[in-house]
Amino acid sequence: MNAFHEPLKELLLRREHIIADHAWRDRDPDAHLDALRTVSEEISGWAETHRASAGAKLRHFLDNASFAKALAMLQDDSAKC
Repeated sequence: MNAFHEPLKELLLRREHIIADHAWRDRDPDAHLDALRTVSEEISGWAETHRASAGAKLRHFLDNASFAKALAMLQDDSAKC
């Protein structure tokens, strides 16, 4: 992964942390869902803005909302993003 992908990686990690925060979800489900929606929109925005520069596999994962797979690929140092 290079610096180009770092903002996307941070968004994907933030999404995972939101999903994993069950206490927040149980306490305030509307706010939790809004946060999840917001970060997902930010991920989609990044994907649209950087579509031409992202590799085919990464585009595939983002187009299909396979965000966990996209994050795993970005975290794999040997992956071609």
